[in-house]
Amino acid sequence: MIEMKVAGIALDAATRSPIVLLRDAADRRALPIYIGQDQARSIISALESQKPPRPLTHDLMVNLMDEWELNLERAIIHSLQDNTFYAVLKVRQGDAVKEIDARPSDAIALALRTNSPIWVMEEVVADASIPVDREADEAERQAFRDFVSNIRPEDFIQGKGFSSGSGETKES
Repeated sequence: MIEMKVAGIALDAATRSPIVLLRDAADRRALPIYIGQDQARSIISALESQKPPRPLTHDLMVNLMDEWELNLERAIIHSLQDNTFYAVLKVRQGDAVKEIDARPSDAIALALRTNSPIWVMEEVVADASIPVDREADEAERQAFRDFVSNIRPEDFIQGKGFSSGSGETKES
């Protein structure tokens, strides 16, 4: 799993639909998720630390969680099926841990309100993310190609500086 942060809310230029944009810690990948208007307002409100005069839906959920001593350990976006993202809330009450099905937008809104981490499964990031830093991606690919092109068969012979399996490195 990859921990991601909310980079912000954007609008799709063609449809004017809101998109929540998640970014990885290295700012190398961004994951755009289309959401509804109400969820966008809720996420923006949490990002800007706005407190409504009366609790809105996600604030009410946090209040209920507090009253029942439920701790949101993390929001997990775990799959993408037919262009729909799926998420769960990993919630703890005492020693009991439960995973509760949730829309990603609701999971993100709750995670922001409770300062809980947002995690995304690697395969979801691989399938749906967009590169943020193409130059760094290409430099990494080129470094790997250079490494592979310089490997020689004798580099794999035991005693050439590779691990012997005992956790120690042998010197020749």
